[in-house]
Amino acid sequence: MEILLIIVGIAVILAVAYAVFNFFSVKKMEEGTERMSEIAGAIRVGANAFIRYELKIVAIIGAVIAVLLAAFISWQAACAFIIGAVMSASAGWVGMKIATYANVRVTNRARETKDLGKTLKVAFKGGSVMGLCVAGFALLGIIIVYLIFGLACGQIEDIANGNVQTYWTGLDASFTMTVSGYALGCSIIALFNRVGGGIYTKAADMGADLVGKTEAHIPEDDPRNPATIADNVGDNVGDVAGLGSDLLESYVGAILSGVILACELFLHNAGFSSEFLTKLMLFPILLAGGGLLACLVGIGYVLIKPKLSSNVHMELNIATWISAALAVVAGFLLSFFIFKDEDAFYEAVGWKAANFSPWLASVFGIVAGIVIGLISEYYTSYDYKPTKRIANASKEGAALNITQGLSNGMISCMLPVAVLAIAIFGSYMVGGMYGVACAAVGMLSFVAATVSVDTYGPISDNAGGIAEMSGLDEDVREITDKLDSVGNTTAAIGKGFAIGSAALAALSLMTSYLYAFTETDIMLNIIDPLTLCGALCGAALPFLFSGMLINAVAKAARKMVDEVRRQFNEIPGILEGEAKPDYKTCIEISSQGSIKEMRFPCILAICFTVLSGFIFGAEFVGGILIGATITAIMLALFTGNAGGAWDNAKKYIESGGLKGLGKGSPAHDASVVGDTVGDPLKDTVGPSLDILIKIMSTLSLVLVVVFSQYNLFSLLGL
Repeated sequence: MEILLIIVGIAVILAVAYAVFNFFSVKKMEEGTERMSEIAGAIRVGANAFIRYELKIVAIIGAVIAVLLAAFISWQAACAFIIGAVMSASAGWVGMKIATYANVRVTNRARETKDLGKTLKVAFKGGSVMGLCVAGFALLGIIIVYLIFGLACGQIEDIANGNVQTYWTGLDASFTMTVSGYALGCSIIALFNRVGGGIYTKAADMGADLVGKTEAHIPEDDPRNPATIADNVGDNVGDVAGLGSDLLESYVGAILSGVILACELFLHNAGFSSEFLTKLMLFPILLAGGGLLACLVGIGYVLIKPKLSSNVHMELNIATWISAALAVVAGFLLSFFIFKDEDAFYEAVGWKAANFSPWLASVFGIVAGIVIGLISEYYTSYDYKPTKRIANASKEGAALNITQGLSNGMISCMLPVAVLAIAIFGSYMVGGMYGVACAAVGMLSFVAATVSVDTYGPISDNAGGIAEMSGLDEDVREITDKLDSVGNTTAAIGKGFAIGSAALAALSLMTSYLYAFTETDIMLNIIDPLTLCGALCGAALPFLFSGMLINAVAKAARKMVDEVRRQFNEIPGILEGEAKPDYKTCIEISSQGSIKEMRFPCILAICFTVLSGFIFGAEFVGGILIGATITAIMLALFTGNAGGAWDNAKKYIESGGLKGLGKGSPAHDASVVGDTVGDPLKDTVGPSLDILIKIMSTLSLVLVVVFSQYNLFSLLGL
């Protein structure tokens, strides 16, 4: 087993080394004209300023949480929390840095070559840095926690001996609590990066679109629009830094849900040996490591292939499919060799397919992830009927565009949820609850490839903005628009992966949560009044959280709209191109607005389950987790697919999909309104919901040992 762990370490080193190579390979490329360098520099400065300020705030909050963990839970959990926060923040920061370097290089490659395939390669190389860092940093942190606290500090041996250590407070201080701390650190950073970055990018985007496109009738990313630089900064802090932290947190949550569940199964069921426990704990980590090696091959396909075709989506799909296929092979080999001599314990953990059970369960997750991605592609790409219907509805005005988009988003929820249900049931049937955890890991085992594909999207979007602001030829913008359109679809696919894996991981964490406060029967009685009330409140929570986020975006966007209108009215010559807009003020409005507006939704996500637990107890919180998970899945799918479809319907019209109705037509104006409605849904609300359910599950697991015994209802005898 030690040799296999060393191989995972080698995979991490290779991934990070490849990311470093790609980072400097991109940075060495030419930026283009002086005007292009000037614009890219302004975007870079704005992104750096925001991320530094945000991280200062998060560092203060994180320090408070770490102190509380060290004081009341365990010092090991506090240290693991810090490690998780550092890994998540580092992935987001590196991704943001490479995006601000790659964007202008993509524009320049399109300008010099006029070749879609060559331009795609630069954009994807930039995205690969983020993808490799997400998987590499996540696994690096897990290995550090495993080696230091699990092995060196003897926490795994304590569990194997049934000797669970307690802290001075009398609370559980075992390895499960330590890895929960690591997952919590990743979740906290992801929450603030996603919410803060999402508010920033959509406030700027909406301000730029509502005044620039629909009122002044100037093109997207026109340099005369004061909000354009802020809009492009937002792509980097929201769609790149936020994306990286988000999927790193999903990846970590999936892996550690399997590790935690293995420990809980052992502690509550003496039906297998300590050696088998070690194998159960290591399998999710090893599967993730095998997936990372697979992704190195898949990513290398795009970057090493001499000439890429003009079919962007096909090339990106091939990279993902190669990674997924090799991850399946890696899972098969690991499952066969690790568990082949453990037939005496299969029944104890509910395995129906002998030593192939973990592999089959992971395959359910991998297949479900790919199918959910294909479904998302169908409902968001303008190559298919649903998005074309939205574009056609724009002929009758914004109201019907929005109505058709809402319908599309709602309908798109059914099939992914059915696929997810099949994956949960199938993985449970072959591998018990541990199989469900393996399905979550399987779904994200090739996360490096999916994040690489995802990140290429906002890089291409920025490249288009730089092309427009630099006054480059129209054919350059056509190349970047094509890349950006595919990027919208890949982003929707990535969101499907994130919410699907979040649901699987949350179910595994829910089982561990129940084990933490029940001795024998781990059933949660949903018709118990307290549990049912919790489920109702939990079901409403994602709506409250989403509404607060949309309101936050609206407040920040309103200030941006007022500022853009003010500049158009008070600075003579802007619309004639004779005067330069004040970009800096718009950047400051987005920065200040996002930092101010993100605080309460983030505090709500952190405190809701904690306060509920200390007031109503563990059963009530169990109901909250069930209700919140179910509605968050639906809302995340709906918002992601509806927003992506609205955006691509606009791009379909801009590309000439509706004859005689291009940019500036009434149909295009209507599609811009629809796209603006979808902006906060797909890039702020949807991505934040999967973080919400995982941070709630992780916090509840950490604190259930406290509030299951000490809560107001128990003290009052209720």
